[in-house]
Amino acid sequence: MSTFLYALGRRAYRAPIRFIAGWLVIFGLVGAGVAAFAKDFDDDFTLPGSEAQVALDSMRATFPEASGVAASVIVVAADGDSVEDSTYKDEIEKEVDRLEDLPHVDAVTSPFDDMVEGAISGDESAAMISVQYDGTQQEVGEAAPDDLLNELEPLRDALPDGSQVEGGGELFQITGVAISWVEGIGVVIAFIVLLLTLGSFRAAGMPLITALIGVGISVLLVVGSTAFGAVNSSSIMLALMLGLAVGIDYALFIVSRARALLAEGHDPLEATGRAVATAGSAVVFAGMTVMIALLGLSLAGIPFLTVMGIGASGSVVIAVLISLTMVPALLGLVKEKITPKPTKRYRRAFATAQKKADDSVSRSSIAAEAEAEAGEPYPKTIMNKFFAGWLRVVTKIPLLTVVIIVGGLALFAIPASNLQLSLPTAGSQEEGTPARTTYDLIDKHFGPGFNGPLVMTSEIVTSDDPLDDVEKIENEIEDVDGVDQVVLATPNRDATTALFQIIPTTSSEDPATLDTVDRLRDLSADIEDEDGFETAVTGATAIQIDVSDQLGKALVPFGIFVVGLSIILLMMVFRSIWVPIKATGGFLLSVFASFGTVVLVFHDGLFAGPLGIDSTGPVISFLPIILMGILFGLAMDYEVFLVSGMREAYVHGATARDAIKAGFASSARVVSAAAIIMFSVFAAFVPAGEPIIKSIALALASGIFVDAFLVRMSLVPAVMQMLGDKAWWLPKWLDRILPRLDVEGEGLAHEVALRDWPEPDSEYRVYGRGIAVSSGRRGFAQVEISLSPGQILVASGHARKALLLALSGRVSLTAGEMKIGDMVLPEHAGRIRRRVPYFDLDENGPGKMPGARELSQLRTSAPDLLIISEAGALADERGRDGRDLRDLVYDLQAEGTAIVLGLPGGDVTGILSPNTNYFHLDLDEAKPEAERGTDNDNGGVQAHAAGRSEMEGVQS
Repeated sequence: MSTFLYALGRRAYRAPIRFIAGWLVIFGLVGAGVAAFAKDFDDDFTLPGSEAQVALDSMRATFPEASGVAASVIVVAADGDSVEDSTYKDEIEKEVDRLEDLPHVDAVTSPFDDMVEGAISGDESAAMISVQYDGTQQEVGEAAPDDLLNELEPLRDALPDGSQVEGGGELFQITGVAISWVEGIGVVIAFIVLLLTLGSFRAAGMPLITALIGVGISVLLVVGSTAFGAVNSSSIMLALMLGLAVGIDYALFIVSRARALLAEGHDPLEATGRAVATAGSAVVFAGMTVMIALLGLSLAGIPFLTVMGIGASGSVVIAVLISLTMVPALLGLVKEKITPKPTKRYRRAFATAQKKADDSVSRSSIAAEAEAEAGEPYPKTIMNKFFAGWLRVVTKIPLLTVVIIVGGLALFAIPASNLQLSLPTAGSQEEGTPARTTYDLIDKHFGPGFNGPLVMTSEIVTSDDPLDDVEKIENEIEDVDGVDQVVLATPNRDATTALFQIIPTTSSEDPATLDTVDRLRDLSADIEDEDGFETAVTGATAIQIDVSDQLGKALVPFGIFVVGLSIILLMMVFRSIWVPIKATGGFLLSVFASFGTVVLVFHDGLFAGPLGIDSTGPVISFLPIILMGILFGLAMDYEVFLVSGMREAYVHGATARDAIKAGFASSARVVSAAAIIMFSVFAAFVPAGEPIIKSIALALASGIFVDAFLVRMSLVPAVMQMLGDKAWWLPKWLDRILPRLDVEGEGLAHEVALRDWPEPDSEYRVYGRGIAVSSGRRGFAQVEISLSPGQILVASGHARKALLLALSGRVSLTAGEMKIGDMVLPEHAGRIRRRVPYFDLDENGPGKMPGARELSQLRTSAPDLLIISEAGALADERGRDGRDLRDLVYDLQAEGTAIVLGLPGGDVTGILSPNTNYFHLDLDEAKPEAERGTDNDNGGVQAHAAGRSEMEGVQS
């Protein structure tokens, strides 16, 4: 992957205008599509297949007059007055008539209707008007809430002073998104942090520019997706919040690496390519973990949550893509202008040394002379010293650090165990909004249950006396514990279904309501057994309870999925057992701390006022599963960027403890900056975000802070210090089966090192030194090979097929270096497989001759290298295909194709014409020997040859 990203970064650097214009065009096209096709958001929480949802869908068919969106109007009399007084009663009846004339209104129920109970409070201080519309919230239009509120003005004017008239209910549910200036505070803080971290306005501006463009595209895509299905309005805020945070961070990692490479003396093009290849590989891995975790939200089986996960993962995809393409394009515009400036003394010394030197002196020699005279060009800063001190503190007594951090964070499990969950209600909206005011007045004058009524439906189609049966069921419902009253009990027009509107004694957010629903469902089963009427509990409150219950059940499988994924992915990256276990344990500590913080603020009210939280209570049901998904991905970001530096140093020979210092020194500053940026972006949504987003934002902000500074930058170095070399231990059998992910750019370093090997612009078709493919005593070792255009190699011996498969990129080398043309193995193995034709003519194996079409393609476009295994079949005069392929060999050789033939004994009789020059390589002379008594990191086997095997020139 690093090889591909290296080429991508260089390409974007060379053509910056093309890449930048491409993203701007995408932005414009997506915006145009949204303007043309986008629809309203749908904030209905549905759970297909659940009892409540099935009953609700059925009710819409049997009670169409109750299938649309509803609103409530509450009239509160002045102190000492009664709504039963004619002054109030007459005006309320007039208001009922006016409301019936509103567009899309299907029915308006007066509180004084004889068929309605409970619409007047017990003390007669308030009355409630019910307004039923003929369509969903989207169908009645955005103007419906304002039309209703405007129609209430005559009633307000007519009633005595001190009375109140408010409108709310389901109609006023928030379906749009509002982005305030407060969210911009996070962006401003991010810019300040970037400026302090990178020390350049140009460099600091790049992550912000790319993140804003990326998040703009992401948000527009989420809005545009409303044209294809139901999308919750929270999806756009989640995509905005996450896209902005990771967009800035991912670009920061690449820009920071590019500046470091520029400071090392690389030219801007090379620095950009290497930055995208190394930091970009980590960005891809980190983005993948976030995306997989977010897509894992679909495990809950809840449509709106699946859509939220897809939208948020889409914003991460955009952030990754724009970081890998637009960032190097911007680097191509500024070129060397973002190079960190060395000290003035070093610059003077360098300029003096440059004047004295002639053209034959290299830049590195001049730099060495200047450094000898003026000292380091980039001496340690205050921040470098600060982080070095930080590392000394946390690793001086590592066990103490572990005990303090683990013990302290574990305490958050106490409040976290009291986490209460529910879906949003009008009571969670901001104070002063119509829905919130109406909710509070109903709660005060009628009781909490009126804000979350339950509905029961009963299929009474087999009833002989529908009215009597409806009354009987009504009485049974009222006898259920937790039921306050039944305000409506009526059959539909054809008496096939009965509808019961039930007021519980507790609010929809109260856990006691769940018990009430369970008791009503038990009653439903009894009614079905006794009377044969299929009965179900439904309504918005019941669906909310079912959704919350479903989310609770999905949390454990999702947690196992996330934790299992983290262990596997980190083992693939770091080739270690303990690093993934430690990383996952730290992640779980961060989750506990995040949940505990949410409980302390949203349940207990700690710092709720200063944080702009005007109501406390249960938080959104899907907070735990979303938090675990997002925090997991971000935690793995920090783990990869911090620990990959440690592993890189360890792999290159540093001791385990020195590797900790090297990795921490190179990554701590950038990881800290990234964490502060993410914390700022998330925290900015707490005081001014939507009610749903507030708790998610606080959970993410606290989780990021804990995970970055306490877990990754404190606990991780302490644990690594305690483990020492054991931190990098991985069982050999596991090392063999796990795929390798090159996020540290080791493959790129290998490719760059061999770029001009064996010489610049080399014409060799094949060039290898000390190559081996061996396992124990099988295979070959210490083989030297070089083929120029038009040369032929005949490989014989038992290991000949292993060599041919290695030359065609189908088998990995176990030792040595080899290039096929300008392609380095193993980095370009895939490209080699596509470009190098390989034919296996073994009659005991595939034994398939190439067809006429394949031969024609080879004649039309001659490859640089052609490989034929078991080429003895070419000597068979009876097969026309064999003769055609043999003739093709001569034609391709004449055009410069290098040819490798595999023959058991090396006999070319009947295959090559007399006097044809070729090389013969007998691999039986290069057999490896098993090294006894060793157990090294390469699987316990060290391959070597008894003698070096070289190609021997032969004339047939």
